[in-house]
Amino acid sequence: MVNFGYPESLVKEFDHWVVLVRPVQCTLGALVLINKSEVQAFSMIGETAFRELDRITQEIEQSLSSFRPFNKINYLMLMMVDKEVHFHVLPRYDSDQEFSGTTYTDVGWPSAPDLSAGMTLDISALSTLVDELKSNWN
Repeated sequence: MVNFGYPESLVKEFDHWVVLVRPVQCTLGALVLINKSEVQAFSMIGETAFRELDRITQEIEQSLSSFRPFNKINYLMLMMVDKEVHFHVLPRYDSDQEFSGTTYTDVGWPSAPDLSAGMTLDISALSTLVDELKSNWN
């Protein structure tokens, strides 16, 4: 979680998961959904963590939609560099998005997202985005 800016990037904490703002915003509102158990295989997260995902994904999608309507949403579970179970949650847009004086472009649209693209948020921009996403959380 620390690699993704925790605790400053924390949007919402659940029993088995945390939702963080992704430090590199390859699309506006990009998040990381991280399992708190630190296991390195999805099959090992446990039954209650699996059940909790249903509610979390609904909340993520409702909250991101309230923040900024997206055209699509991608959940990527890669676990190559950061090996613990986590998803990159990427709202996808077919047009540029403006937020807090900055333009965000989904350079991969309509194909696969480009995780290396986008802006690395400084502490002020991170805080502003975290606060905005928290205010849109239902």
